[in-house]
Amino acid sequence: MPIIKRPNSSNAPRDDRDQDGPNRYRQPAAKSSAGPSIAVRIVLWFVGLFAVAAIIGALIIGYALVVMGPNLPSLDAITDYQPKVPLRIYTADHVLIGEFGEERRRIARFDEIPDQMKKAVLAIEDYRFYEHGGVDFIGIARAGLSDIMHGGASQGASTITMQVARNFFLSSEKTYTRKIYEMLLAYKIERALTKDQILELYMNQIYLGERSYGFASAARVYFGKDLKDLTLAECAMLAGLPKAPSAYNPVVNPKRAKIRQQYILKRMLDLNFITQAQFDQASAEEIHARVSGTEYSVHAEYVAEMVRQMMYAQYRDETYTRGFSVTTTIDSADQEAAYDAVRKGVMDYERRHGYRGPEGFVNLPTNQDDRDEAIDDALADHPDNGDLIAGVVTSVNAKQVVVTFVNADPATITGDGLRFVAAGLRSNASAAVRIKPGSIVRVVQDAKGNWSITQLPQVEGALVSLVPQDGAIRSLVGGFDYNKNKFNHVTQAWRQPGSSFKPFIYSASLAKGLGPATIINDAPLYFPPTSPGGQAWEPKDDDQPDGPMSMRTALQKSKNLVSIRILSYIGTKYAQDYVTQNFGFDVDKTPPYLPLALGAGLVTPLQLAGGYSVFANGGSRINPYLIGEVADAHGTVISRANPLIAGSNAPQTLEPRNAYVMNSLLHSVATGGTGAGTNVLKRNDLQGKTGTTNDAKDGWFAGYQHQLVAIAWMGYDQPKSLGSREFGAQLALPIWVEYMQRALAKIPQQQMVMPDGLTTVDGELFFADKTPGNGFVASIGVDSANPLEGASDAVGGVGPGGMTPPSVPPPSVNPAERQEIMDLFKGH
Repeated sequence: MPIIKRPNSSNAPRDDRDQDGPNRYRQPAAKSSAGPSIAVRIVLWFVGLFAVAAIIGALIIGYALVVMGPNLPSLDAITDYQPKVPLRIYTADHVLIGEFGEERRRIARFDEIPDQMKKAVLAIEDYRFYEHGGVDFIGIARAGLSDIMHGGASQGASTITMQVARNFFLSSEKTYTRKIYEMLLAYKIERALTKDQILELYMNQIYLGERSYGFASAARVYFGKDLKDLTLAECAMLAGLPKAPSAYNPVVNPKRAKIRQQYILKRMLDLNFITQAQFDQASAEEIHARVSGTEYSVHAEYVAEMVRQMMYAQYRDETYTRGFSVTTTIDSADQEAAYDAVRKGVMDYERRHGYRGPEGFVNLPTNQDDRDEAIDDALADHPDNGDLIAGVVTSVNAKQVVVTFVNADPATITGDGLRFVAAGLRSNASAAVRIKPGSIVRVVQDAKGNWSITQLPQVEGALVSLVPQDGAIRSLVGGFDYNKNKFNHVTQAWRQPGSSFKPFIYSASLAKGLGPATIINDAPLYFPPTSPGGQAWEPKDDDQPDGPMSMRTALQKSKNLVSIRILSYIGTKYAQDYVTQNFGFDVDKTPPYLPLALGAGLVTPLQLAGGYSVFANGGSRINPYLIGEVADAHGTVISRANPLIAGSNAPQTLEPRNAYVMNSLLHSVATGGTGAGTNVLKRNDLQGKTGTTNDAKDGWFAGYQHQLVAIAWMGYDQPKSLGSREFGAQLALPIWVEYMQRALAKIPQQQMVMPDGLTTVDGELFFADKTPGNGFVASIGVDSANPLEGASDAVGGVGPGGMTPPSVPPPSVNPAERQEIMDLFKGH
């Protein structure tokens, strides 16, 4: 800066140098006015700094426009938004029961997002969203000032548009280059889309923890609700997730999630997005986040997995990204009734067979913090199983047990709640069943809030029901708990059906001239050895032989010896062809041996349901099916079921009159025979048959009403006896009744109309062309003068007191198979 020269005066400032010569100096003045003031210098410094910043900024902008601008990606990813949407599976009444895909995502259009959800997000993420053009310079300045005041980066300045740019196109690395790209993309997005479209993209794309993307998905994952049903308090809690989904997860970190929710609610109040009354109500609301695995209101895990497998077989990896929506034939109310029925039936069995002892044991430290940590660690290996909650015993005596849980108040159990485990509370209890401090036990709470100690079952149960007219599956429960055992017993378990298979043999006999009035001798049977050194067969029944009886009575009482005589009469090969062709059983799993009369073959519960449907619908063979329709991500139906329908396009494999007579026989079983437990339903339109295999390894009940067939089963995965006093009537029938009580509640009683070709004589049904004295087989095994009375292809004949050697050699079997067949004769 040049020196300003002024004339000498008494008040003139003194220069250090003499103006008259190099060696002469003037006296200094008190104050010099040759240079600018401090204030002016500061202003000039800032002006200079601003100028330099402007030049640098201009260079950066120029560089960004010239060099970085052309490298910006196309906006096709957001203008033609095609997110990875998972496979979703619904019941027929559109209740979500399953979701499969790496990303849980539910697309919500802008108008479908509640206003309070939008405001909660704007309040915490970008309250000036509708005012800026993509980059909020006021927000940047505010964040910069805050960073300076706090001595470091404490606030971000990314707008929602910038976050959309980052989420769709950029990495998460924190560099200046990425930030510039982010800002340029934000401007480009703002030119291409409206503000509402940008906000919609953000609220559908943002990651919110638990594999959920977008607020619609998070609403389902965390609260089990649709987005439209969220409260203000829940909206504010979800709005806190984008900053740090793991830190503010209401399931994992409920306390931190609550603190952030309160902060967001206060922001909404300060911004006049909500009123004071709304703030007070939302702040006081208690939030109940759903734990992992409980985001579906209906238990249909086995159904969902079946659908997933079927979809994957057709679409492979696209199954999980194309947004397919599968509507099943399942009825949500029926499915929940089936789930409850199986759980109750299995737990009732457990109670009948006693307490096996605690699941495990943990040493309890004396220090409370250490004790809590030990309990948490121990229970991590014993997850809850539905309503069966795992806990650790912390105090115990003969009359009271205190059980502690994870993140819940302890339960004090007394009285009836200890009845099941009384043996484990005695002073002389064995080590295996003794309950002591540190024991890991299962407890359950009833509707009145009372706790009781129980145990996880080892036995399995299953139930499937379907509409017999077209095969639509209404409910399917493949086991006690999917998370405990994913093996689907409805479709994968090939088990011996026991006496539940007898009706198919009886049906075959009707075509051979037998009828409900045929008298058959319930007398001992004897198979002499077929070779030197061979073993004689002498099948037994569960009760004493009753002598001659009608075929109707024999089925009511499930008489084994009568069933063997019937099969011997009609022929084993004929019976095999009949049941496989007319009812759909597998040939290779339906052996042409006499034990077939007792259910020696193998079936699945679903296959058995299809077989009984033929009786229920009047003789048509249908195919059970589960998927009603499949739609793509846009809601367009791309496939729809085309089932076989009885009376329309389903093959008529059984004469209607045969089906009608079998309905009559099975109605007798369900009302006055081994299935009389159905009488508690107080209906006169039920048919069914119990089934118990040898040594009670399987318990069955197969029954139906004209509009619904249901099969219930119980057994161990590794077959073993369920108990010497356990039969299908005690094992499976209660499950069936529990289910049908709810499933048939709104279905009126209905009697089948008698078809042509039938007549009655003395109140009993006969085929019109097979009446007494006219082709009707009056008796089997009661005429000593004609002991065979058998068909030419029968393996073995029948007689009043025994069985003749086979007229043709039976199929060869090894000793183990022979023993198994002999054992089957003892089953009921």
